[in-house]
Amino acid sequence: MGDASLVGLVGRVTGTVGPGLVGEVIVRVRGGAEHFLAHPADGAARLERGTVVLVVEHLPPRTVYVEAVYGG
Repeated sequence: MGDASLVGLVGRVTGTVGPGLVGEVIVRVRGGAEHFLAHPADGAARLERGTVVLVVEHLPPRTVYVEAVYGG
């Protein structure tokens, strides 16, 4: 089970996230901003650089599963 402290945080894609790709997101956490390796939560979405995302799962130490945030 992942670390719940990152779940629910919002980040931004800095390297394309998608099927067969290990992307990257930046998330504001612990008083700063940190980069994490990222995968699409649904396994199929392609999230381009600049997309605002929600962390839905964290696999320590540096991997997150994300989904796009709409209407924010």
